[in-house]
Amino acid sequence: MEYYSWILTFHVMSFMSWMAMLFYLPRLFVYHVEHAHKSEFVEVVKIQEYKIYKYIGLPAFWATLLSGAAMLIINPILFESGEWLYAKLTVVALLTAYSFSLEYYRVQLENDECTQSGKFFRAYNEVPTLLSILIVAYVVVKTFSLLFTSITIAFFAFVIYMIFQQPKHKG
Repeated sequence: MEYYSWILTFHVMSFMSWMAMLFYLPRLFVYHVEHAHKSEFVEVVKIQEYKIYKYIGLPAFWATLLSGAAMLIINPILFESGEWLYAKLTVVALLTAYSFSLEYYRVQLENDECTQSGKFFRAYNEVPTLLSILIVAYVVVKTFSLLFTSITIAFFAFVIYMIFQQPKHKG
């Protein structure tokens, strides 16, 4: 337990770095798609997309995952702390899938094969915000609330609906 606080600190910092990529990369996708007719601009954005995923996002993801696993190994009593941990781990699994989906879209965009719209990526950009709110809430409050979770998901569903209702963006 002597090192637990240090691992927790590293875990939080890694999570913040991973979230920075998860928040920013889909915005780059929006710019990429909406300015596809500007080849010089797109080439610069492709470099940014690659670097933020490979040099920031992926290492931060692994650091977050490994430090989280280390905390569970060092302090297995966490598994008995309530359903909040299982809710958090479920949401982390969703966030992991989302993270890897960004690489899928990044490769499609790099190869000029992506058919998604700017609206899609604007809406997709809301996913990590929703999931990070749930993770932080479960960890801080140390409980799982179906009501809180449902309201949060409903709010983000409304936000995403509103994004798709916006008039088409002119790049």
